[in-house]
Amino acid sequence: MTSDFGGAGWTVEVRGLRKRFGEVCAVDGVDFAVAEGECFGLLGPNGAGKSTTIKMLITLLRPDEGEAFVAGYSVRRAAGRVRGAIGYVPQMLSVDATLTGYENLLLFSRFFGLPRRVRRERVEETLESMGLAEAAHRPVRTYSGGMIRRLEIGQAVMHRPKVLFLDEPTVGLDPVARQGVWDHIRRLQQEEGMTVVMTTHYMEEAESLCHRVAMMSRGRIAAQGTLEELRVAAGKPEGTLEDVFVHYAGAFEEQGGGMRDVLRSRRTARRLG
Repeated sequence: MTSDFGGAGWTVEVRGLRKRFGEVCAVDGVDFAVAEGECFGLLGPNGAGKSTTIKMLITLLRPDEGEAFVAGYSVRRAAGRVRGAIGYVPQMLSVDATLTGYENLLLFSRFFGLPRRVRRERVEETLESMGLAEAAHRPVRTYSGGMIRRLEIGQAVMHRPKVLFLDEPTVGLDPVARQGVWDHIRRLQQEEGMTVVMTTHYMEEAESLCHRVAMMSRGRIAAQGTLEELRVAAGKPEGTLEDVFVHYAGAFEEQGGGMRDVLRSRRTARRLG
């Protein structure tokens, strides 16, 4: 089923999404829309509901209430269509470290159902565009963290999706590797016109990449808009983005950041190098 929200130019439309896990309401009635070709960020501390929101939009979780349309398709009633129209890079690793970069991409080309006649050409194009051509035939276990993340992004966009979802795309990376990943995300937007929806708790990442952001706190969207609009609305027109973040979402210690989150972040960082 295609979208009947009627929002011209919206590639992602979200209305009243809600998800509970037992007594915990992880996402509590969020609303937002993302324009075609826009980079939209969900910004908030651990436990704010960012990843759960993304997982509903990519159909890994079914909403308890509300509706969302991605590339014109309902996440409730047309999950298969949604999956065919998106790319997704999770927080945790999505590559096989025993395979080469080339082999990982070839495997994903089969997952996406690319015709046999175009698979190898698409793999080679992806390796070149992600700056991995020289490392194509090395085992991924020899790659740096930044190279692994670029490979994962390449895997996610091989089928030319309409929307790319990124869940904490640079967690665990050093500043140089992080900048490299940012450059490739910008290129996808500028050259491919790809719509990007990403979660992050890095202030500089949101400021560098996102046209608009939604500040999430306790499963709800506290505010959304351009970074400048959020500064003004928070009464901190000269403040840093971190000042605005704390204003809307509260200190990290007050929401999440518990042992499970710490261990998960450290496991990811260790595996990415």
